[in-house]
Amino acid sequence: MNYRHAFHAGNFADVLKHIVLARILTHLKAKEAPFRVIDTHAGTGLYSLEADEARRTSEWRDGVGLMAANPPSVRVAELIAPWHDLCQGLMAQSPPLYPGSPWLAADLTRDQDRLVFCEKHPEDASRLRGNFARGKRTKVMEGDAWALLPGLLPPPERRGLVFIDPPFEEDNEFRAIAEGLAQALRRWATGIYAIWYPIKGMREVESFARKVAALPAGRILRFELSRYTVQRIDRLNGCGMIILNPPWKLDEELRAVGDYLAPLFAKEGNGLIRLDWLKEEEKR
Repeated sequence: MNYRHAFHAGNFADVLKHIVLARILTHLKAKEAPFRVIDTHAGTGLYSLEADEARRTSEWRDGVGLMAANPPSVRVAELIAPWHDLCQGLMAQSPPLYPGSPWLAADLTRDQDRLVFCEKHPEDASRLRGNFARGKRTKVMEGDAWALLPGLLPPPERRGLVFIDPPFEEDNEFRAIAEGLAQALRRWATGIYAIWYPIKGMREVESFARKVAALPAGRILRFELSRYTVQRIDRLNGCGMIILNPPWKLDEELRAVGDYLAPLFAKEGNGLIRLDWLKEEEKR
């Protein structure tokens, strides 16, 4: 599977992952203390929906493009507003643009917060630097995320998020994430980690979930959207996110958001949402 960001900007998976990212950042901003965001597979940060890559797939029309004609409830609109308001402003430009996770993180953080963007692909890393050339709060690092991440942890602020959204170009991506998380948690056990993944073969996805559940994090939340009633390994059935050490009440927010997104993006039936705890702290 090749999930290079430019080909899929604004698709259903972007909508899900970026709403989750925006909710986590909103929770982090509830406290005045500064925090740090580390984006391990950042891409270029900003995407033209009229660029060649986006034109080839037009996946945004089946993602963020569906939302104007299918407005959410007042409650869900409030929850997704930090992301959706930014999207609307950028998509109204000429050419229309879609914000990747670095652009979203920069928009939703404050002067006292710091951002680190890692990108392995040389061309994408160059574009990323150009998009944030004047950003005093941002640092762009070119290289393999799993080699760079240990040196970035723990961050000086001791608060923040590691956002992990790999391209899934390698067969061992799930294993690399699990191993990278284990190493990261040894250095920064209290950080928030949010991991995006595609759903193709369920056996591989379930194996990954079990490995993550065994990691030494206090609470681990899983949020998945399936577009099809029947799962097939020859297509992208849906996607999910696993959040380690999630903010309080994020699960309740994602339940409301998921109930809106599932029928919106369904290809069969009304779509399916799975929201559950892979690990919860023991009640005393």
